Amino acid sequence: MASSPGLLKRTWLFLARPSARYSVLALTLIGLVIGVVLLLGVHTALHATNTQEFCLSCHEMRDTVFQEYKTTIHYTNRSGVRAGCPDCHVPVELGPKLYRKAEASKELWGSIMGEIDTPEKFEAHRMEMATREWQRMKASNSATCRTCHTFDAMGEAQKPINLKRHQKAAAAGKTCIDCHKGIAHKLPKEYNNEEE
Repeated sequence: MASSPGLLKRTWLFLARPSARYSVLALTLIGLVIGVVLLLGVHTALHATNTQEFCLSCHEMRDTVFQEYKTTIHYTNRSGVRAGCPDCHVPVELGPKLYRKAEASKELWGSIMGEIDTPEKFEAHRMEMATREWQRMKASNSATCRTCHTFDAMGEAQKPINLKRHQKAAAAGKTCIDCHKGIAHKLPKEYNNEEE
């Protein structure tokens, strides 16, 4: 029986050897086709997993945070604009989006393993999940919030007290999530106890 290093070396030599059967052009075209197919596959997967419907396919989300979200201004407001799960929880830029999707695979595993599959388990982990989300938003300077909300766009149209608060927060280097925790979901009980 051949040893592993010998097998690896033979495999590498076989892959690195010039082809006697196919031209370089044919191999390049085959590589390009495979690359395009892979790229389209990744694009399709990103698109399919970046929808409200996908998020709500887990009963943990549909039965808990989605019900809370439906009572907020992000769901129903006078402008008629509705922010969905991906709008707040998935970055727009490709690199951060791919990173977030990789992070979310761990959350998906937790769902499959039943870590939050009952309302009681969900509540027991709510603070941990919220804290992780707040840290992610803070680290990105609330980038997902800013795709819809910018100080420039809100400007003078907001109430004077809110304008003053936003200017003060911006001057202090604060980001949206510093002041707007619980804007779309119920705050964890532990958070309320910390604030008292």
